[in-house]
Amino acid sequence: MTNTIKIYHNPRCSKSRETLALLESKGITPTIVEYLKTPPSIADLEQLLKSLGFTDARQLMRTKEDLYKELNLKDESLTQEQLLQAMHENPKLIERPIVVNGKKAKLGRPPEQVLDIL
Repeated sequence: MTNTIKIYHNPRCSKSRETLALLESKGITPTIVEYLKTPPSIADLEQLLKSLGFTDARQLMRTKEDLYKELNLKDESLTQEQLLQAMHENPKLIERPIVVNGKKAKLGRPPEQVLDIL
């Protein structure tokens, strides 16, 4: 299997590195998207939410990040579009890693969860 699987990866994150290593141990060479260097578009984020089965953009956010608090993203009056825009502009807010296989996606927390979509 090559290039049908994509991982939104942060090489500095241990869970992201573990998930990538797990994929590689299964003979999978995924397309690696270092999302901090190339943030996903809002359309990509919308597709990720759909593929993950999430109904709220906050489900894809790192809500314990200082930036989440600084930007007051807990504010319930914010629209989904505003939350997606915040993730696009501040990719550090995106939960990681995310593995995508076609129309299915899983968060690699724990890494073994991604095996469900292979």
